[in-house]
Amino acid sequence: MDQRRAEPERNSGINPVSLYGEFTLTGNRKVRYAVSLTGTDLTVQRLTPTPVGRNKVVLSLKDCVGCRAYRENDNADPAAYLSAYFYPLRRRWMSSGVSRQKVEHCFRLAALQDPRANLEEAEKWARAVRERAARQQYLRDGVSMSELSRPCRMMLLVNPQSGKGQALTLYNNHIQRMLNEAGVPHTLVITERQNHARELVKEADLSQWDAFVIMSGDGLLFEVINGLLERPDWEEAIRTPLGILPGGSGNALAASIHHYSGASPVSSEELLVSCGFLLCKGLVSRMDLVSIHLPSSPRLFSFLSMAWGFVADVDIESEKYRHVGAARFTVGTLVRLASLRVYKGKLAYLPATEDYNKDEGLRNNVTLHCNNQASSIGPASVLCRPSRDSPCENTFHNSCHSNNSLKVRRTESTPSRSTNKSLNGPPDSLLLPLDQPPPGDWVVVQEEDFVLMLAMYQSHLAEDLFAAPGAVPDDGCIHLFYVRAGISRTALLKLFLAMEKGTHMATNCQHLVYTKVRALRLEPYSPKGTITVDGEVVEYGPLQAEVHRGLARLITG
Repeated sequence: MDQRRAEPERNSGINPVSLYGEFTLTGNRKVRYAVSLTGTDLTVQRLTPTPVGRNKVVLSLKDCVGCRAYRENDNADPAAYLSAYFYPLRRRWMSSGVSRQKVEHCFRLAALQDPRANLEEAEKWARAVRERAARQQYLRDGVSMSELSRPCRMMLLVNPQSGKGQALTLYNNHIQRMLNEAGVPHTLVITERQNHARELVKEADLSQWDAFVIMSGDGLLFEVINGLLERPDWEEAIRTPLGILPGGSGNALAASIHHYSGASPVSSEELLVSCGFLLCKGLVSRMDLVSIHLPSSPRLFSFLSMAWGFVADVDIESEKYRHVGAARFTVGTLVRLASLRVYKGKLAYLPATEDYNKDEGLRNNVTLHCNNQASSIGPASVLCRPSRDSPCENTFHNSCHSNNSLKVRRTESTPSRSTNKSLNGPPDSLLLPLDQPPPGDWVVVQEEDFVLMLAMYQSHLAEDLFAAPGAVPDDGCIHLFYVRAGISRTALLKLFLAMEKGTHMATNCQHLVYTKVRALRLEPYSPKGTITVDGEVVEYGPLQAEVHRGLARLITG
């Protein structure tokens, strides 16, 4: 007798057994296991032969991505088979720390001679495992987050040229298998040229797709977001859940998503497996987007960062070292340090005040927050469009300003109409035209000599650059950093080395200023230079930007 039909355990308890069975191991029918399923765990205990050493494994359903029942093609074999797929955090073999590693358990069910009855029993187990895994509640800093059901009709866009040119290989070796294990149907689309993804999503029939997932660097997601916001139905389009898998050399958003999950830092293929796991879990959060106005180019929307000066130069000049992967930024930093520049310009911003956040929070306090900050959509499926309720808010600390900045006398300013120019996307309410002075309640930085200006709205600037430790996807803030001229090469190098672990704010660097803002304006004085948005070079010249809270939807697991 291979198994007993599972019955609920009569004993009352905190976590009673709901299913129990005794199965043989696939590939070796002499090895028998007792398998029990509770609301939170799957327990596998070896029965025969007599176990030696550790014989019991308890697997958390929070780490389960899928479970399936099936029959082999052998008609003479009446058995059905059950496979469960887990990706728990386990210690690495060769180094310290933990990473997600695959654990698969496959069992043979052959209690009856009727193949259909065996398959029905296996399907009952598979369905129970999936349902209990989907009901798991994540507790992050004591705040409950509901897990959503799995994505469906996913378009997965892969840039085969990104990073070291291995994105397609990584898809074949890892992601395709993980999505199949999780039962996530997807259509693979290989991009062929710059702005190909932008064109695809701009013209796509959104009724056919429930999620867009990017496997590339951050530049491909920049194309997708701007393509969605160029559509006439942009309000609905931008609510389509977006996912990202690291396939480039920067992978900043992927590293940020991994960080938001609360896991220890990882890189390379370990980061890919982590993001693949989070994608399979299918939890959706809101994500801020930043509207950016340039002198003559169309308005852009950004999800990651804006950079001027040292950081922008390193980002672009390091393209020649793309073949070394993420290490290209380290090489580029050392090269640029050798010939450190000063960049002249004018910087102004609207501080994100405590009062602003409290007022917004009172109006939008329905949805719970991950890490007391990042919001979930609630117990709904990615199969359905997220609700149209207004983006939710969270609290944050008062901004700290430079002692050498000037707070202009506060005046009542009216929202700008001329800055929007009848474009698609949400209107900007905080910006005046670039040919007018900043509004009266903005802070104008008195210094005009800078080494860098960096505006962040995710935690990471690259896999190994933890640039904005306080950032979360929907905090409604632009995290603004700038370094004044006069910093030594040694001090700047120490700053970037500390940024790898997110400890740069503790270096007490006198030239570094950090503040949280809702909008900003940059006016470079030099006629030539580089400005990047999400790692992409944009038109050089004056720009201004405003954050739009929770505008997009991000699959964060």
